[in-house]
Amino acid sequence: MFDHDDHTPPPPEDTDLGVFAPPKRRVAWSATDLMDAHFPEPKWAVPGMICEGVNLFCGPPKVGKSWASLGLGLDIAAGGVAFGSIPVNAGPVLYLALEDTARRLQSRMRTLLAGNRAPEQLTIVTECPRLDNGGAEMIDGWLTAHPTARLVVVDVFAKIRPAAAHGSNAYDADYAAIGAIKRLADKHAVAFLVVHHVRKAGSDDFLSEVSGTNGIAGAADATLVLKRGRGKADGLLHITGRDVEEVEHAFSFDPARGAWRLLDGDPRKLTQTDNHSTVHDWLLDNPESGPTAIVAGTGLNPESVKTTLRRGEKQGWFKPIGRGKWLAIDSGREAESMF
Repeated sequence: MFDHDDHTPPPPEDTDLGVFAPPKRRVAWSATDLMDAHFPEPKWAVPGMICEGVNLFCGPPKVGKSWASLGLGLDIAAGGVAFGSIPVNAGPVLYLALEDTARRLQSRMRTLLAGNRAPEQLTIVTECPRLDNGGAEMIDGWLTAHPTARLVVVDVFAKIRPAAAHGSNAYDADYAAIGAIKRLADKHAVAFLVVHHVRKAGSDDFLSEVSGTNGIAGAADATLVLKRGRGKADGLLHITGRDVEEVEHAFSFDPARGAWRLLDGDPRKLTQTDNHSTVHDWLLDNPESGPTAIVAGTGLNPESVKTTLRRGEKQGWFKPIGRGKWLAIDSGREAESMF
């Protein structure tokens, strides 16, 4: 188990802790028994965003994943609010900061805490073996010693990823790697936030951007992808999962505080660029217009208009109606009803 001493903790005396054994829970039901059963509600680390289980947290390099993860760990360990506005319950948090030094973490915490006292319920670890080389037992030991834990952050997944089984294909290896974390999450009914990377090439489907095969996102309970924002938003967070509705949230980032804050309002409107707003407003007043008319009416150059229309169509803001004409959609509900 992790401790706070300067020496390296010894390996567990008993490595057969049942970490990878199937959980002792009922797995077969009659339909009537299942309908009559009562199950506890899932525990949320961040209501509506991060639930118990494995939550992949993906994004490009330097987008701010580590700042968001550390800030979240501090907020949950202290209790109060996360991301500036979401109430969270306090509880122990384990933060595996496996790409950072203690000095860098101290500097970031000073920025995030802004003079406040560091929460005692946050445990920070900068080295952890791979899951198949003692790491799973160490995490399991910490969770056993902290039964009210609210969150485990793994930053980054590659540092503790178990070695692939001999002869396994890429999909099976990815699925098994996340499955090793999921067994820990299910055993202790705790949320894991697992920081991971995205592909260099972007995609219209945010799940397709997760680095690796579909086995990674497929084995996780939820996937969160943080992208750089536009317009009034510094970041756009896409979320989908088994216990969370597919949703997008817009965030602002305060570099002086290192803090990500949830923005109130429609994320699509908050991420509009000036060109988008100009074209959208003009089309609302001049429906069924083509690019040539839009250029003449707005003063934008033709290439900017074409790019804005294509991008806005993907986001549901513009609809082509044939013969090169376009309509502007005034709300998310209208956009959904027309596609």
